[in-house]
Amino acid sequence: MGDTTRQRIKFSDDRVCKSHLLNCCPHDVLSGTRMDLGECLKVHDLALRADYEIASKEQDFFFELDAMDHLQSFIADCDRRTEVAKKRLAETQEEISAEVAAKAERVHELNEEIGKLLAKVEQLGAEGNVEESQKVMDEVEKARAKKREAEEVYRNSMPASSFQQQKLRVCEVCSAYLGLHDNDRRLADHFGGKLHLGFIEIREKLEELKRVVAEKQEKRNQERLKRREEREREEREKLRRSRSHSKNPKRSRSREHRRHRSRSMSRERKRRTRSKSREKRHRHRSRSSSRSRSRSHQRSGHSSRDRSRERSRRRSSKERFRDQDLASRDRDRNSRDRSPRDRDRKDKKRSYESANGRSEDRRSSEEREAGEI
Repeated sequence: MGDTTRQRIKFSDDRVCKSHLLNCCPHDVLSGTRMDLGECLKVHDLALRADYEIASKEQDFFFELDAMDHLQSFIADCDRRTEVAKKRLAETQEEISAEVAAKAERVHELNEEIGKLLAKVEQLGAEGNVEESQKVMDEVEKARAKKREAEEVYRNSMPASSFQQQKLRVCEVCSAYLGLHDNDRRLADHFGGKLHLGFIEIREKLEELKRVVAEKQEKRNQERLKRREEREREEREKLRRSRSHSKNPKRSRSREHRRHRSRSMSRERKRRTRSKSREKRHRHRSRSSSRSRSRSHQRSGHSSRDRSRERSRRRSSKERFRDQDLASRDRDRNSRDRSPRDRDRKDKKRSYESANGRSEDRRSSEEREAGEI
């Protein structure tokens, strides 16, 4: 997988190896050994492991379950190979009695003990712990002495021809073959080798994961049980309350009655306030309407008076014109009916009156002028 893909994914992605995040992937542990598994099919990235280690301090992702399943599958496959190897050895090697087999098994056990001790001595020597390595070497010498005794017992129990044959056994840890007559160097190389120690690491990590997963599952089950108990307690409390209500109907009725009365009183108060507000609005509207009606009535009264006056004025002017017309018609009629003599008399009278008037006007003007002088 390319670098760009690794940058895009997170440690929680399904494509990331959860065993690698927990530092127990068999592909990493057995790399470079006789049982090298090659590259893992899932993503291995140290940066993702660092991100997981930081995030796991605040949140439990429960990746231990995935890693446990992975290691269980791998160890189960290894155990199947061990059983197949044992069957193959049983078929190829001569059959021996149970007593001789037990003596041979004792020799193998001592060989395994010597090999482990020698591997420990080499490790302590590399660390510079000389005193501890010397103590372990003393234990190695004691194991060698026991081995010599066990080999002598095993040799005496078998014929010389059969004893010379190489007796093999399968290592229960890494399924490798071990010889009954292997020397100390061979045993030290095997038990201190990367293959054997890698399988020991994987098996120990598997046991640790089983313990951790069991503890977490137990914790989750307890939390689930606690939540269930809380729900059941709440349900029982509700049921108890409902039963108490059913047993005391008077109390419940009185409570309902009080609630109903309070609701009715609140409704009555709201109704009263609404009616008061309606009355206020009605009064205000009636006052405003009465004022508007009085104003309109006054305006209509004034306008009716004006109209009546106008009508009477028009009527009087019409009557006056009619009277004048009638009077002029009468005068014309009278003038037609009179004789020419009367007309001459009237003309003379008018001329005399006009002459007298002009003389009086002249006299009054002279008197005014004299008075001014």
